[in-house]
Amino acid sequence: MPEVVLGVCGGIAAYKACELLRLFTESGHGVRVVPTASALTFVGAPTWAALSGRPVTAEVWDDVHEVPHVRIGRQAELVVVAPATADLLARAAHGLADDLLTNTLLTATCPVVYAPAMHTEMWENPATRANVATLRARGAVVIEPAVGRLTGADTGKGRLPDPAQIFATALRVLRRGAPAETDLAGRRVVVTAGGTREPLDPVRFLGNRSSGKQGYALARSAVARGARVTLIAANVTLADPAGADVVRVGTTEELRKATVEAAAAADVVVMAAAPADFRPATVAGRKIKKTDGGTAPTIELVTNPDIAAELGAAKRPGQLLVAFAAETHDALENARGKLVRKRADLIVVNEVGADLVFGADRNTVTILGADGSTTALGELPKDDVADAIWDEVVSRLAALVGDTGTG
Repeated sequence: MPEVVLGVCGGIAAYKACELLRLFTESGHGVRVVPTASALTFVGAPTWAALSGRPVTAEVWDDVHEVPHVRIGRQAELVVVAPATADLLARAAHGLADDLLTNTLLTATCPVVYAPAMHTEMWENPATRANVATLRARGAVVIEPAVGRLTGADTGKGRLPDPAQIFATALRVLRRGAPAETDLAGRRVVVTAGGTREPLDPVRFLGNRSSGKQGYALARSAVARGARVTLIAANVTLADPAGADVVRVGTTEELRKATVEAAAAADVVVMAAAPADFRPATVAGRKIKKTDGGTAPTIELVTNPDIAAELGAAKRPGQLLVAFAAETHDALENARGKLVRKRADLIVVNEVGADLVFGADRNTVTILGADGSTTALGELPKDDVADAIWDEVVSRLAALVGDTGTG
């Protein structure tokens, strides 16, 4: 049974950690809750003890004969701090150890995940940003807070992400193991997901069956590996992955604009979305009605821009582009042509259809590289496919660093 330490800090979002605790225990993890003294002002020790089935204390002096300030950290396979306040991030970054939680953080040799929650001004303060950068540089995963309602009437960035999404990220981190596996730390990545919709009239559109699940899996995996992630989602109904900055779009042109803008500062762009290749030449202002004779209207289509090709042509030195090719036939042959035309570094190809891939939780892909490499993956969960794609990306980023002699 994997051992998890759940650190809880004194913020209004402390009550949400109860749901996170339940997710861990119900999935078979042993959880030791280590709250700060201020956290116990929001949620009492009996609640944590009842939900975890373990004793709960915030002090190093309780059960001192068991040396808890050392033992808990040594035994943990994962430490998750949720919510993590600005105060806790500062103490952790500077190596302070004035309670059981900060002692545990100093003795833990396992992966550590922080899920911050605080007011926007506190999150954006240069001191907090410096502390976060320090923790990330040491291999910790610091999840970007969500945007939404904060304490009182305030709204902004600083909200604790949904506990289910924190849990999903934590599982990816736990699976990858040692802190050194945050191999995308310091990298900015852009991932697109979903399918665009091109309006035909006020109630109809041209689109496709893309669910966005593979793109969302790529975003989750990148967050777990330490990246700063911008997820551009086209008509997706999935919950926002914890730690990703989500930009919502509808049409191919909206996707193009958002992606080009985000790509300007990105190290890696992954085009997992399925943009519509065509759009109606004109959009009717009213619902198109059937004629008395039942004659179907003629719809003229025009070609949408090729976003991946545009990004490939504008690619900076050191920037990587990953394209996707969803094919119904001659998949590898078509994908190799797209790899060249789009000037991509990698292209992920899979066969699609009404009963294939779209909306499923598993995928079968082949990854083709501009260097001539071919990596065929058997049928895997989409989260595992995402990790395999990032493995290919990381190896190429490392080669770029070696070529330039920079770190």
